[in-house]
Amino acid sequence: MRTSTLLCALVLGALAPTLAAAAEVVAIKAAKIVTMDDQDTVFNDAVLVMEGNKIVALGEQATTKVPEGARVVELGERWLVPGFVDCHDHVAGSLRDLNDGVYLTNPGLRTVDTLDPENENLKNAVAGGVTTVLLIPGSGNNMSGFGTISRTAGRTVADMTVRATGSLKIAQAGNPERYWFGVGRSYMNYNLRQTLTKAKNYHEAHTRHEAAVKAGTALGAAGPAKDLIWEGFRGLFRKEFPASVHTQMFQVVAKTIRMLHDSFGIRVVLDHSTFDAYKNAPQIVEKQIDTIVGPRQYFFDRTERRIVGCAQMYYQQGVRKLGINTDAPVVPQEELTLQATIGCRLGLDRYVALKGLTIVPARALGLGERIGSLEVGKEADFGAWSGDPIDPRSACHKTWVQGRKVYDSSKKRRF
Repeated sequence: MRTSTLLCALVLGALAPTLAAAAEVVAIKAAKIVTMDDQDTVFNDAVLVMEGNKIVALGEQATTKVPEGARVVELGERWLVPGFVDCHDHVAGSLRDLNDGVYLTNPGLRTVDTLDPENENLKNAVAGGVTTVLLIPGSGNNMSGFGTISRTAGRTVADMTVRATGSLKIAQAGNPERYWFGVGRSYMNYNLRQTLTKAKNYHEAHTRHEAAVKAGTALGAAGPAKDLIWEGFRGLFRKEFPASVHTQMFQVVAKTIRMLHDSFGIRVVLDHSTFDAYKNAPQIVEKQIDTIVGPRQYFFDRTERRIVGCAQMYYQQGVRKLGINTDAPVVPQEELTLQATIGCRLGLDRYVALKGLTIVPARALGLGERIGSLEVGKEADFGAWSGDPIDPRSACHKTWVQGRKVYDSSKKRRF
């Protein structure tokens, strides 16, 4: 046998158990499946069938066929709910590498190099039903680098990584104002604009050259020089990923919308979006901008002398692309549902809040076709709950990520 053939045979032999496991068909029976699909479908006395890491069937047990040979898991009174998605996370990677405060903007940095598989914070996350997070740099810089969309389970960095780059992290006001001796919003906006202008000019120069090469009109084959500092921004201007913007208060959110969304044409996810920022709701509705609220869920409106729920005020004014976050570890990642519960206590509808933990943030990150709801063809990421996840008396007892059970309270319960 030739060496290359022997090597191939050995590799395939070693992978055979893994490939076989990935193809296993499992049918999970539960009292209820809350799908979070566009039809708001809920199945009672339900079953979900998955093959490997994909959902292949789901519905009521009376009308959904379980394939012969499938392994059947009986969960009794449990609810199956899509795995939760958090657009603002810092615990999927090394906390010691959260910020690099040398420069006010750090266009070349990225979090994918800091991913930390199976750390204790992530073990808590899966015990709270959280299956996907956006790991972003801290907010000590005006622009702190590129984030990574990560699974909360995975034995290796490759297992964890859903997409790198996940977003560009920008922080307007708040933490960056403490940079060294302090900077004001005017300088931060000026500095951010200059950085993004350089990135956009780089992107447009390369785009023009690529078009000329394709058309056969390029004067030189080499084209503009490649610069790794700016290369990562090309996907941003092609709208392949968003800018997740730490932005809050009315004036700062208004500036974010006007400068980043309107002037630069960047796909923006408004992150935090707290205090009186909800007063920008008419603009947000008009421009259909994703808005993720948290972790502070309330605001004392001194003009009306009352405490209001931030998420409810957005929803009341027509914002439907409305999610909820933790800013973990500011709020522990496993308490994402608690943030939704607080929002509901302040007036938000419970089903709207559940959307804000699942399909809304999934779509904000450009992953709505893969995760965020339980539908045929989507990835098998879900939790088995004792009841409604918005009810703080409920608990997540089992969690699956990519069709693999990664948490089981019967073996070691964390909460």
